[in-house]
Amino acid sequence: MIEVKELKKSFGKVEAVRSVSFHAEDGQITGLLGDNGAGKTTTIRMLAGTLTPDAGVIHLDQKPLAVYDRQQRRSIGILSDAKGLYERLSTRENMAYYGQLMGLSGAKLEAGLDRARRLLDLDDILDRRVQGFSTGQRMKVLLGRLLVYQPKNLILDEPSSGLDVRATRKLRAILSRLRDEGHCLVFSSHIMQEVELLCDSVIVMHDGRSLGQAPVGEWNARAGVDKFEDAFVAAIEGGQYAP
Repeated sequence: MIEVKELKKSFGKVEAVRSVSFHAEDGQITGLLGDNGAGKTTTIRMLAGTLTPDAGVIHLDQKPLAVYDRQQRRSIGILSDAKGLYERLSTRENMAYYGQLMGLSGAKLEAGLDRARRLLDLDDILDRRVQGFSTGQRMKVLLGRLLVYQPKNLILDEPSSGLDVRATRKLRAILSRLRDEGHCLVFSSHIMQEVELLCDSVIVMHDGRSLGQAPVGEWNARAGVDKFEDAFVAAIEGGQYAP
């Protein structure tokens, strides 16, 4: 479970995040949406511990987030883009190295590698070097690195960006399975269809602020529309708050 209260972050005179509050429950996919410059990436970087908030509190499983708490850090996994892989290592080696960084070894590491292999259908690329992989293949490896050590809380920043239709459908199935297993997932996307299909609750951000949090149906009802894309635009343009 992730709880964020009155989060703020500035870079000089630029207020990237002015006031963001939300909660993400276990066993749910929580959408984090906003137009460009809304403050989503800065918020995600603070959740990841790579940025320190100027104000506000982040609670991870009811405890304040501490950057140097190793056990706490193992309970959270961040997937931001298709970069950050070791090109000369194979899929298996990339995942094993990351698992070792997270404290796995021996039978636990092998079990984590096998689970990631089966869940992501990695057999055809398991022992191939990452260099030359497609965006979809790279995204599989990045997700596999997380699944090796099975963090309870997962933060996914536009994970389907650059994926083809089949890869996107596979990703949705994987995220749905992780939700069903009880993981807490925070999911950022610009694709409204994905949000409607996957998210149990949605936070809409604009100009560094969270406008509210509610299921897609409640956002639609408040705006008096049938499509979530229309409800999203109405919220952004009107500064509307969710019920």
